Amino acid sequence: MFSFFKKKPPPSVAPPPPASAQALVPAPGATVPAETPVATAPTSPGAATAAAPFSGVQTPAVEPAAAPRSGWLSRLAQGLRKTGSGIAQVFTGTRIDEALYEDLESALLLADAGLPATQFLLTDLKRRVKESKATDPAAVKTLLADALADLLQPLQRPLVIGGADGQASPTVIMVTGVNGAGKTTSIGKLTRYLAEADQKVLLAAADTFRAAAREQLAVWAGRNQVEIVSQEGGDPAAVSFDAVSAGRARGCDVVIADTAGRLPTQVHLMEELKKIQRTIAKAMPGAPHEVLLVVDGNTGQNALAQVKAFDAALGLTGLVVTKLDGTAKGGVLAAIARWGAEQGRVVPVYFIGIGEKLEDLQTFDAREFAQALLG
Repeated sequence: MFSFFKKKPPPSVAPPPPASAQALVPAPGATVPAETPVATAPTSPGAATAAAPFSGVQTPAVEPAAAPRSGWLSRLAQGLRKTGSGIAQVFTGTRIDEALYEDLESALLLADAGLPATQFLLTDLKRRVKESKATDPAAVKTLLADALADLLQPLQRPLVIGGADGQASPTVIMVTGVNGAGKTTSIGKLTRYLAEADQKVLLAAADTFRAAAREQLAVWAGRNQVEIVSQEGGDPAAVSFDAVSAGRARGCDVVIADTAGRLPTQVHLMEELKKIQRTIAKAMPGAPHEVLLVVDGNTGQNALAQVKAFDAALGLTGLVVTKLDGTAKGGVLAAIARWGAEQGRVVPVYFIGIGEKLEDLQTFDAREFAQALLG
């Protein structure tokens, strides 16, 4: 199993009532059909075989060797090549002078690192060069990798499954983002990892406006052999409420709620997200335990604007940065890190993605990222 999260010891609290004793209760003020449709992936051997195959992945019985992670590093370096090539070009000369720093400033800005992060990195790099008495541009490049890794380090944090101390299961994860960022696909990949770690997962198709989103999530539920709560045309808050109630009744470890994509400038839709968050809290005090934002790495500084807007509205607890493969704007992670440092509250990057395959979504490691970027 991939080591992508930490699971805290289960707290000594009373277990939730059995499923037979707790029916799905509609959210306050919401109109929900009398019986919430729950799609359950088949569990018999024949039925499991009939489920859509998950390309090239088998459920491992033991922890895999380190080889998959090393393969990931090479793919990450390949994916970040467009971002890193412009920066690496700065260090092809033979002199360390003001021109080098000016070229580096331009390269970082073009990589969408943003002005605050760029200025911070340049100041930190000059200090490191002075202290190390470096005379070779190649050595300066290594020092830049160290400075970038240190800047990104606060973003590196594991996703904790099991809730806060004293918090009963399930861990409720609310996933948000704009259209096309890769929310539903990321949920599917995360669900697969959780299921392979023997976590009982329930999905909530709270994107009720787009039929394709419900269908896509149902496909992932079938592949991963997990349950899904879905209502065609239902109220998103009601679907989320019912899913959390079902998760508690059935002893699930994790409930993941998919929400409709929206722009942070769409005020009425952002208010709906707040309603979903409030309704989940009514279904389970203290939930959602995680509010994740999925952002497209190709959007550069716009990704930072999304983080700011969604954080102001919902109080984000983590990020998933997708589509870093082939982008020239991978420096946005530095911008996010510097923004977090300046406001005194960092929103960690739990996962980064560089492709469509299951193994292309992995935990974020600051030093791995810096070394892959700068080669």
